[in-house]
Amino acid sequence: MGKFITIPAAGGGKMRAYVATPEKGSGPGIVVLQEIFGVNAYIREICDLYAAEGYVAMAPDLFWRLEKNVDLGYGEDDFKRAFDLYGRFDVAKGVRDIAAAVKALRRHPRQAGRVGALGFCLGGKLAWLAAAHAGVDCAVSYYGVGIEKELKLAPRIKVPMVLHFGGADRFVPPAAVARIRKALARRPDIEIYDYPGCDHAFASNGRPQFDKPAAGMAHSRSLALLRRTMGPHFNLSALWEQHCHHEFAARDVPATMKTMVDNPYVNHVPTMTGGVGAKHLARFYQHHFVNVNPADTKLVPVSRTVGADRVVDEMLFCFTHDREMDFMLPGVKPTGEYVEVPTVAIVGFRGDKIWHEHIYWDQASVLVQLGLLDPAGLPVAGIETAKKLVDETLPSNTLMARWTESAGKPIG
Repeated sequence: MGKFITIPAAGGGKMRAYVATPEKGSGPGIVVLQEIFGVNAYIREICDLYAAEGYVAMAPDLFWRLEKNVDLGYGEDDFKRAFDLYGRFDVAKGVRDIAAAVKALRRHPRQAGRVGALGFCLGGKLAWLAAAHAGVDCAVSYYGVGIEKELKLAPRIKVPMVLHFGGADRFVPPAAVARIRKALARRPDIEIYDYPGCDHAFASNGRPQFDKPAAGMAHSRSLALLRRTMGPHFNLSALWEQHCHHEFAARDVPATMKTMVDNPYVNHVPTMTGGVGAKHLARFYQHHFVNVNPADTKLVPVSRTVGADRVVDEMLFCFTHDREMDFMLPGVKPTGEYVEVPTVAIVGFRGDKIWHEHIYWDQASVLVQLGLLDPAGLPVAGIETAKKLVDETLPSNTLMARWTESAGKPIG
């Protein structure tokens, strides 16, 4: 999505920067601050990711005064060279170069509005320094090494920040994070998150320390700050409703796919059905989902939570089992039974397109309602689960044989 350009550096000279832009239109800016490995494939991928989220992302080559165009991997020799560059890096000049990059980004023809900073490792510390010195409107730091030594700058930082730390990071140990937390305890505008058991570089998908769940949570938290401070703002609820309309009302697979990113995925968790990638997902939608839903399929909304990059929908999925439903009941012939089942959809977005769907329901309740599972002696229920979801006054604990034993017993 991006390309290298040349921008002015601090005090004269030129430095290279990788810039990725949104697919269409303009967007707020993010200066992406490198690890000790230069503007490598991972940093360029981060720029591309945030461009997909609607930002103009620029990663300046901060090692240019030592060696231009540093682009290292994560092998043993790369680490040796990276630590050598890190040892010789002039942080003060680097911060001035970041300020120059911020100015260049504000002049970029596709940039509109505010500019933030986001950095990893060395760049995580530089994001802290950028918040103090480089004129950014917000900043995000991933496992910034040495921030605890720069806490004197806290009064200078007037912009919101998010700081991410791995609980098992040997480069930013728990004692360092504790110092940072204590110093910033009265700063509600600076959010600090720990990820238990995660090592340094837990967000880097090309390294063995990568932790996908933690990286995903960190990205959502970072994006929440960026959206709140700078935008852009997308109507995720309306986008999700449009997607559902194409799926269940219009039953239009091409239109459904147009609401999604180029490489989406869907996982119906109880049955592990769906698809990864546009080709497989379109096949799934066409032949095993959109056109095999029963004629009376109905979604009854119960609640909806909208976040920075996802929608969580709680609903009743209602249908008469008048045909074989590959996605929910693969291999089960039509029973003619009516079903109502509580369902939850967690829908992730990249910018204004759906990236993924995780769909959950109680498969045991479905099987009970179809007469395929005898609930006798099992802690499962049929349509009662759906009825109680919308009417909380219906009896609780009906599956608990011991519930009556606690009647009248003291509490506390």
